[in-house]
Amino acid sequence: MPFRLRFPRLPGRGVASVAGGGRPPRGLTLGAAAACIFIVQLDFYALSLALPSMAAELRSSTTDLQWVISGYILAQAAFLIPGGKLGDILGRRRILVGGLAIFGMGSLGAGLGSDPSLVIAFRVVQGMGSGIVYPLAFAVITEAFPGRRAKRAIGNAYGIGAVALALGPLIGGGATELVSWRSVLLMNVPLCLVAIVAAIVWLPESRDPTVSRRIDLVGLVVVVLGIVAITVAADRMNAWRPVVATAVAVGGIVLLAAFVLRERTTESPLVRLDLFHGAKFVAVTLLGLVANIALVVMIFATTIHLQQVRGYSPFIAGLAVCIASISGGVASPFAGRLSEWVAVRRLIAVAILVGALGLLVVAFGGDIWPYLISLAVAGFGYRIGFTVTTLGTQAMVPAERAGEVSGVTLSILFAGSGVAVAAAGTLIEQGDLADGVMRVLLGVAAGSAVAAVLLARLPRST
Repeated sequence: MPFRLRFPRLPGRGVASVAGGGRPPRGLTLGAAAACIFIVQLDFYALSLALPSMAAELRSSTTDLQWVISGYILAQAAFLIPGGKLGDILGRRRILVGGLAIFGMGSLGAGLGSDPSLVIAFRVVQGMGSGIVYPLAFAVITEAFPGRRAKRAIGNAYGIGAVALALGPLIGGGATELVSWRSVLLMNVPLCLVAIVAAIVWLPESRDPTVSRRIDLVGLVVVVLGIVAITVAADRMNAWRPVVATAVAVGGIVLLAAFVLRERTTESPLVRLDLFHGAKFVAVTLLGLVANIALVVMIFATTIHLQQVRGYSPFIAGLAVCIASISGGVASPFAGRLSEWVAVRRLIAVAILVGALGLLVVAFGGDIWPYLISLAVAGFGYRIGFTVTTLGTQAMVPAERAGEVSGVTLSILFAGSGVAVAAAGTLIEQGDLADGVMRVLLGVAAGSAVAAVLLARLPRST
C-alpha cells in the first residue's frame, strides 16, 4: 500500500479570513512577507565571514566548518518543494510561521552550540526553516496582489531582500569583530519573533482548495535524498576522489529521475508535472537558472579575487560585493514594474545580456573603479533576470498554486547554482589563481549570453 500522509480538508475557500473578519491592507501584507524574505537573505552571506573566528573558538578547521554553510544550503534546497506543498495544503500563513519558528530555533541552537557537530546540526535545522519560509513568502504576495500588481509587489519584496544581501557581509564581519560570531546567529531570534507576530497579524491565510490533502511521503523522501546527494557531491567535489563524488552525483540524478516517474503515476503528486508542459514555463525557468548561476558564481569568484589576488581584507571585499547587491536591490523593484510592459522571456534575456557585458569587463580585472562599476552593472542585469523569473512563473499559474510553483522554481534555481559554484571552485584551483578566476568569469559571461539568446528563441507554443 502506498505511503501517503492525509490531512483533513480545511474549511473555507482559497483564502481564509484573518482574525477580526477582514483582509489586512495589502501594504502591510507585503511588509510582513518582505520581512520574512529579509531575515532569510540577511543570513545568507553573514556567517561566511565568521567562519575563521568560529573555527578558532570551537577548535576546528575552517575547512571542516564549511559544513556550517553547506549543510544550511543543502537543507534549504531540499525543503523548498515540500515547504511550498505543505503551505498549499495546510495554509500558507500557518506553515510560514512554523518555518520561521524552525529557523529561529535553529539559529538559537547554533548560536549557543559548544561543539562543531552541534553547530552544524542546528544550522541544518535553520536551513530547513529557510527552505519552508522562502517560497511561501512569495506565494502569499502572489495571492494578495491580483494580476499585474503581483509582479510589482514581488519586485519590491526582492528589492528588500537584496538590501539584506548587501548588509549580510557587513553585519557578519562587523558583529564578529566587535562582539562574537555567535551574535551573527543569535540576532536572528528576535528578528524571527517580530516576523512571526507580523505574519500572524498582517498575512491573510490562503491555501489551494483544489490540491489533494495527501502528501506523497515516498516521493518526498526520494526528492529530498536526490537533492541531498547532488548537493553533497557538488560540495565535496574537491575533498573526495572523483569517482566517489561522481557516483554520489549520479545516484542523486537517478533518484530525481525516479521522483519524476513516481510523480507521473501517483494519485497525489508532490509536484504536478503539468507545470512543465508549457514551453514558456520551461524557457523562463531555464533563463532564471542561467541568471542565478551567473550571479552566484560571480559573487563567489570575485570574493576570492578581491581577497586572495588583490589582497583586500574580508570586510573590504564584503564592501565591494555590496555594490553588486545594492545594484540588485535597485534592479528588483525596477524589474517588477518593467515586467508589466515587456514580455517576461524577452526581459530576462536582455537582462542577462546586460549582466554578461558587465561581467566581461570584471573578468579582465584592471583598475578598481571600472572593476566595481562593471560589477554593479553585472549585478543589476543578472538580478533582474532572477527576479523576473520568480514573478513570471508565478503569473503563469492560478494564485492557488503559488506555493507549489514557487517551491519548484526556487529549488531548481538554488540547486543548480550550488552545483555551479562547486564546479567553479574546482576550475579556479587549477593552475594560477588569477587566471582561474578570469577563466571562470569569462566562461560564465559568454555562456550566459549564449544561453539567453538560445532560450529566448525557443518556440512559444505549448
